[in-house]
Amino acid sequence: DIIPQPLLDQYLSMTDPARAQTVDTEIAKHCAYSLPGVALTLGRQNWHCLKDTYETLASDVQWKVRRTLAFSIHELAVILGDQLTAADLVPIFNGFLKDLDEVRIGVLKHLYDFLKLLHVDKRREYLYQLQEFVVTDNSRNWRFRYELAEQLILILELYNPNDVYDYLRHIALTLCSDKVSEVRWISFKLVVAILQKFYANNANALGLNFINELVVRFRHCSKWVGRQAFAFICQVG
Repeated sequence: DIIPQPLLDQYLSMTDPARAQTVDTEIAKHCAYSLPGVALTLGRQNWHCLKDTYETLASDVQWKVRRTLAFSIHELAVILGDQLTAADLVPIFNGFLKDLDEVRIGVLKHLYDFLKLLHVDKRREYLYQLQEFVVTDNSRNWRFRYELAEQLILILELYNPNDVYDYLRHIALTLCSDKVSEVRWISFKLVVAILQKFYANNANALGLNFINELVVRFRHCSKWVGRQAFAFICQVG
């Protein structure tokens, strides 16, 4: 009743490999780009009409198609709600996490937006995987690590102080020693945000431990760049 059946059938047929060869090689990418709009129009009650098409696109051999979906998966999660997201989108999201950097960046840019929509228990599972974002296919892809630091500043609010100390603290310290100054600068802000998180939640012991670690690692560093990092962290704070 919402979309004429022939029009919906025409849209769903865009994932047919034969059409990509005879009509337009980019047709699957166009299909992926417009999918959140189609899902919004149909409503979550009609998601079953699009589910198979979405899964087909998510496993498309062209990385540009998967990249398009990765950039919009957080928008689709809002449309579908938490139950459908947990059942149908989380497996796709997990696949994108292990994909090429060109696809992973789409997930990374909206990591906070996606994680905040998950239940606490499901969200906590990703603490173990955030470390993987530090490693990229190309180490010169410093913008990837910059984006990770920016997202972590937002993500801090989603986890308790103990989880931040056990998992996110290590990532922050690694990024603070990055070879690229832009990454180090945003990471100093991340370190200060972590300290603010501890003290705002009365986790003073964790805060003090982290400060002592910063003093040992940077204040007493044998290299001037480490001591400079400590000065910048103090300046940001």
